[in-house]
Amino acid sequence: MSKHERWSTLLELLAAKGRVEVEEAASALEVSAATIRRDLDELAEQQMLQRTRGGAVAHGVSYELPLRYKSSRRAPEKQRIAAAVSDLISEGEVVGLNGGTTTTEVARTLGLRTGGGAREGAPGSATAPLLTIVTNALNIAGELAVRPQIKIVTTGGVVRPQTFELVGPLTVGVLNEVVLDAVVLGVDGVDPGLGIMTHQEEEASISRLFAERSQRVIVAADSSKMGKRAFARICGLERIDVLVTDSAIPDPVVAGLTEAGVEVVAV
Repeated sequence: MSKHERWSTLLELLAAKGRVEVEEAASALEVSAATIRRDLDELAEQQMLQRTRGGAVAHGVSYELPLRYKSSRRAPEKQRIAAAVSDLISEGEVVGLNGGTTTTEVARTLGLRTGGGAREGAPGSATAPLLTIVTNALNIAGELAVRPQIKIVTTGGVVRPQTFELVGPLTVGVLNEVVLDAVVLGVDGVDPGLGIMTHQEEEASISRLFAERSQRVIVAADSSKMGKRAFARICGLERIDVLVTDSAIPDPVVAGLTEAGVEVVAV
């Protein structure tokens, strides 16, 4: 196994468990403990993790692993959530998507659902898309760009490498000029009192603007995000129409969201 492969595996273990133990990792990767220690030291130098006695942990509450290291977490739940969100989207709508692993699954599901080709426009007009996606996530735009039946609109902005999202004044400028039928937001926390949140303030402001430009706001988040708080607030629950999550969502959280007027879809 190459160093790059070891590093990827170590970061995936960190994403799944929140910590890595040297002996456990050495056994899983079938290498010596000394090799794992060197790998963790080098990853710590790159600020990808924090070394501890006997292993490593994530940096803290606001720590973000790059998107590709989080993609395998709770994958079955996210796929079910994505299928349920797709059912809420109608042909011909303009849909916003922010970045994240769950919204990426939503994008893939929408791309597969509309795989039959574009619909006919008015006589003499260009072929009309089955769906228009507005996104600030480069990975989502890249995956859907090969789908001719989907019109892709990307925002400008500065790329955040952790999530592949574009943020900043250029992003705001584009979103201020569009009107959305629906937006699907991935988040890092859902609190019945505070609303929906994410770790990074610039991403929160862009997600908030997505919600303001949309007629319907759909939050797609697995149950591990329920009752959790993150640093930057996106908006309150009064702005949310539907929350799509998995069946492990706690009943008290469902009750709090329903009382706040949010429709909860658990799959």
